[in-house]
Amino acid sequence: MIVAFIPARGGSKSIPLKNIKPLNGKPLVYWSIAALGNTPCVDEIIVATDSEEIAKTVEDFNMSKTKIYRRKAENATDTATTESVMLEYINQSGLQNDDIFMLVQATSPLTQTKHFEEALELYKKNNYDSLLSCVRNYRFFWNENGTPRNYDYMNRPRRQDFSGQLMENGAFYINSIAGIKKSHNRLYGKIGIYEMPEYTAIELDEPGDWIIVEQLIKKKAQLSVI
Repeated sequence: MIVAFIPARGGSKSIPLKNIKPLNGKPLVYWSIAALGNTPCVDEIIVATDSEEIAKTVEDFNMSKTKIYRRKAENATDTATTESVMLEYINQSGLQNDDIFMLVQATSPLTQTKHFEEALELYKKNNYDSLLSCVRNYRFFWNENGTPRNYDYMNRPRRQDFSGQLMENGAFYINSIAGIKKSHNRLYGKIGIYEMPEYTAIELDEPGDWIIVEQLIKKKAQLSVI
């Protein structure tokens, strides 16, 4: 069984009720749910929230694989970790140790169905214990003491000759129930990486991000899952 788990708490200091704020005419959380709903191998989509408003919004989507999990208040605070609500749900869900658990972030609405499908195939094919999504970053990084981290400034490489570095984009993480129980973490053991397009690096955490992502969706109409 493959379960997709979307944490969607009501509290957000930067953007109130961020998870249901309209993005190109749809609540933010809709985009992840719709992409997952079109992923045949995903059996259930769990939206874990402490907000009745978010729960009602999700229920109104009327998507067959989607269920609401009402998370405990102590695991929905500003200081609570995502792992805390993952473990809360897992401990009461009855899921089996070999079931696959995919943590999906609603703040990455540019994730498409094909990304989920390809990542799950990669996870199974290579027998990874867990897997995360990344993008390739071609920026040059420096330390505060004035030394370069990832290139030789005396021999500055051209972009086409620079392999860059892989950076988490926070879109999703895949693990087994057994792995999460053992490590209390979204990542465990032999870790695989699924590389996503560079444009998926942006997460919706600040108001300015909203404008950028709306423009990306408009320009890339093929990303639409409506």
